[in-house]
Amino acid sequence: MTPANDHSSNAPLKVTRRNFLGWSVAGFSTAVLASCTQSTPSTNSASPASPAASVPATPASPATLPISLEEIGGMEALIERAKAEGELSVIALPNDWANYGEMKATFQQKYPFIKLNDLNPDASSADEIEAIRANKGNSGPQNPDVIDVAFKFGSEAQAEGLLQPYKVATWATIPDALKDPDGYWYGDYYGVMAFEVNSQVVPNPPQDWADLLKPEYKGKVALAGDPRKSGQAINAVWAAALANGGSLDNPQPGLEFFKKLNASGNFLPVIAKPATIAKGETPIALRWDYNALANRDATAGNPEIKVILPRTGLLAGVYAQAINAFAPRPYAARLWMEHLYSDEGQLIWLKGYARPVRFDDLAKRNVIPQDLLSKLPDPAIYAKAAFPTGAQITPANDAITKNWDSVVGADVK
Repeated sequence: MTPANDHSSNAPLKVTRRNFLGWSVAGFSTAVLASCTQSTPSTNSASPASPAASVPATPASPATLPISLEEIGGMEALIERAKAEGELSVIALPNDWANYGEMKATFQQKYPFIKLNDLNPDASSADEIEAIRANKGNSGPQNPDVIDVAFKFGSEAQAEGLLQPYKVATWATIPDALKDPDGYWYGDYYGVMAFEVNSQVVPNPPQDWADLLKPEYKGKVALAGDPRKSGQAINAVWAAALANGGSLDNPQPGLEFFKKLNASGNFLPVIAKPATIAKGETPIALRWDYNALANRDATAGNPEIKVILPRTGLLAGVYAQAINAFAPRPYAARLWMEHLYSDEGQLIWLKGYARPVRFDDLAKRNVIPQDLLSKLPDPAIYAKAAFPTGAQITPANDAITKNWDSVVGADVK
């Protein structure tokens, strides 16, 4: 969401973005069911968790809102209702994350009558959930209408009553394992943990997790978020566990690995972002492959960026979309979801190397341009990745966030 987004406060928070889906068409559905810089849009920034600047108003009750395009009366009816609301507040969507720059720009081109409030692009998943809690009853732009969070946050936010249901028109083509059956949340895209390396600073890039401990990488290895609250950073620790004797059920070796990395002086407790990578301040960054690959393309060799998928410890991660239960603009939120899950929206994510959840359907209908398919990484590499189940994500994430301070002791900022 790279920024501190996992999509990061220093106090530990309960962070409550899987055998990875192969890049073949059939591999996606089989694995999931088994495991159960582009143009920048004109936006308005606002603090997502600040007190309401306008007179509070109570949003419509989710129970009274339509949960499908059919119930609304079709796309034209949805557009008219969204137009009447006139605004949409998104949160934690950096332009260089999963091609969100183009995603937001195309939405505004299609619906210029909707003002897009782009809240806190560098927020983490935990920040997004807190923004919903903090803005209940706030009808202003500070209240995010929609969220894009690490996978486990979907069900946890639903259990807390923070989400409202909506099933997009393409609902049937989203794999069952990646959506709530009642429409409270749904997976959007996924990728694997990779090493993004500024090769002008590090001419001999690491090829596997064990390499990161080599003396030549002293003060050069950074996470892309705070592992106490950022899904991207948490998954990097978990991936390290897989490469060091751990498992999807045992992330402890990942914490021990980072303890060694920190003790050796190789770990740099600075959040890695495209700018810090380019400047050589965080020359080895542990990021989702789609963020790393997109940044490689964006830099165009200045500096030269290498993206390495480690030989061991390949871990995949899914993010999820949802609508705020207290969204002041529920129809604009539904229009945004229809945009994301349309063929156009799914291909926009794919252009940013983020594998959309409707990939199988797109491929089956031959709507993915060949030049786009040819840019995607080797399917054989991804077939080796581990894809956690929902039951494994929560305990592993909790173990990492709660024990980072006591085991590793590095304050990542």
